[in-house]
Amino acid sequence: MTNLEKYAKQFINAMANTKNLSAKTIKAYGFDLKNFINYYNKSISDKTATISSEVIISYIDCLRTEKFLKDATIKRKLITLKMFFTYLYEQNIINSLPFNKCKFKFKQEKRLPKTLQIKEVKNLLNKTQNFLNNAKTKFAVFQATRDLAILDILLSTGIRIGELSEISVNDVFHNEHTILIHGKGKKQRLIFISCMETWENLKTWLKLRKTFTINTNKLFVNRYGNNLSIYAIENIFKKYRNFSKINKKSTPHYLRHTFATNLLANGADLRSVQEILGHSSISTTEIYTEVSTKRKKQVLNKYNFRNKL
Repeated sequence: MTNLEKYAKQFINAMANTKNLSAKTIKAYGFDLKNFINYYNKSISDKTATISSEVIISYIDCLRTEKFLKDATIKRKLITLKMFFTYLYEQNIINSLPFNKCKFKFKQEKRLPKTLQIKEVKNLLNKTQNFLNNAKTKFAVFQATRDLAILDILLSTGIRIGELSEISVNDVFHNEHTILIHGKGKKQRLIFISCMETWENLKTWLKLRKTFTINTNKLFVNRYGNNLSIYAIENIFKKYRNFSKINKKSTPHYLRHTFATNLLANGADLRSVQEILGHSSISTTEIYTEVSTKRKKQVLNKYNFRNKL
């Protein structure tokens, strides 16, 4: 099948303009299609033939046996391909769908959320505060004040780093101690800052931010006054993670997992945690109950009939 690159661009353009999808999702679709097209160009000699189910099966086998991708990743790439070929079929570019004769089954591993211990969280915040206390230059104060606010907000709200990056100054409502979060699927939710120390760290950053030349209305900026990217936020976390000597494999998402797990451990109901985290399905939130050992101990100590026999 010729002109795959052209059709892929048309598909991506159609998805970007007709679906309520984030730029990150659109980019992932493009990446998945590029992988398939590269495989097709290298492996298929007759480029004029219609793509068959055998080609799809061969590609999936390549992802498993040569690329060693996990089932979850392969499943995502397969979904992209199904959407792509459905689009081609609806546009009368192809006469049949190559997936009609294919049935794939994947073993979906149920991975538990990875969290930080409370003492690790304390070390992380204390080390960041120490950087601020020892800052000697104007830029060092700028950097440490911003970083402390970032890490504290991530920990206190459980928001994603992509959501943090998108917060604007106007999204902060001072009277209510709340922040408007722009979540996945362009869904918005309000997050309440319950910890006064977190709120004070945010206020300190906002006050300092006004003393610098800023080129954006985004809340967190880099040294040039531009929006702080998710990659920059990841690097900020890694910096203080390494200085704090906490779990060296941890990522900013550990803070989200830690936040959610401890909410449930301390008695929060599942539905409320779902709304706070911005999960579209409660089944996504339920996985945190698996690691809430503290809550399980409380329940068993209080309600297990065997304790009273």
